[in-house]
Amino acid sequence: MSETHPGRAREGDEQVMSDAELEAMELEVPDDDDHGLEINRRSVLSLAAFLLLAIAALYFLLPQLAGLEDTWRRIEDGSPYWMIVALLFGVGMFFGYVAMFRGIFLRAGSNRIDWRASYQITMAGLAASRIFAAGGAGGLVLTAWALRRSGMRKRLVADKTLTFLILTYIPYMAALIICGLGLRLGIFPGPAPFGLTVVPAIVAVILTALAVATVLVPPDLPRRVEGFAEGHGRLGRWAQWLANLPASASAGMRDALQHLRHPDPALFGAIVFWACQVGVLWASFHAFGDAPPLAVLTQAFFVGMFGNLLPMPGGVGGVEGGMIAALAAFGVDAGQAVVAVLLFRAVTFWLPMIPGVIAYFQLRRTVEGWNEELHSLYKVK
Repeated sequence: MSETHPGRAREGDEQVMSDAELEAMELEVPDDDDHGLEINRRSVLSLAAFLLLAIAALYFLLPQLAGLEDTWRRIEDGSPYWMIVALLFGVGMFFGYVAMFRGIFLRAGSNRIDWRASYQITMAGLAASRIFAAGGAGGLVLTAWALRRSGMRKRLVADKTLTFLILTYIPYMAALIICGLGLRLGIFPGPAPFGLTVVPAIVAVILTALAVATVLVPPDLPRRVEGFAEGHGRLGRWAQWLANLPASASAGMRDALQHLRHPDPALFGAIVFWACQVGVLWASFHAFGDAPPLAVLTQAFFVGMFGNLLPMPGGVGGVEGGMIAALAAFGVDAGQAVVAVLLFRAVTFWLPMIPGVIAYFQLRRTVEGWNEELHSLYKVK
């Protein structure tokens, strides 16, 4: 006669596990209507058409408008050695991104998020951010979907995703403050226009202060407003819904500060991710001549990256334009800036699209395996 375990029962050949046991394992069977972004033939064809138009605009029209008709000649005369160095930095950039992702979600207790799954999720998210939305929103949706399918609870996914974003942008804010003020105060060599040094540094300080202030919000704020929500109808429901964001932000910031106090692969990955991107731009400049001072290059890079906020997939056009304009404002030769930035974007944006789409379809198969495993072992009551 088979043994019956506490909290479990037998229903034919199927094992039944209680919600409490699943929650204790931080494992949850996703809802049937939980779905990810679909990359189908239509979306891929639309992306291909967009990319062709973007390439034509960036690599043909932009040089003409800028009066740099010799752009292609400059590219053809570029150093293959430095182009390979730029490509190697590009590989390092994605390694750092995957290491950061794995470090954060491995600490969350999800042993399914190994190196393979981390690579698939991050690279597929890269492709989704290009295809579906601006500012990386498509990538965030796909990432959340994959994490939910791995068995993580919704609240944990939200908290850790915010940790991931906070840890990603800590080096960004730090670089704007250090390089911006360092250039303006003469600590680092190079020109220091006020609008590209002090202003970004002030913005970074304000945003950092606001982010750190979220630790003052109790992470259990939604639970605390439950009593108010029950007695105030729609207003109460809105209050409880609005409490989720600051509570998740607080949990994410607290967790990010833990990563800072106890250095781990996640923190290392965040630094490598940004440092290698600056390395790609640095090598791209060397491919066509001399690079500007490192602090100037770094500040122009991070200021130009604000172009990602424009309502275009991946900030295409906005990043290039913003970076070239920032470099020109620092006194960098416009012709060299154009070819260097175009090579930089080719390495960090265009080339990774192919492995990103491949990783998406690999991720779909991985998720199917997770679903089969979960539904064959557990059935939520």
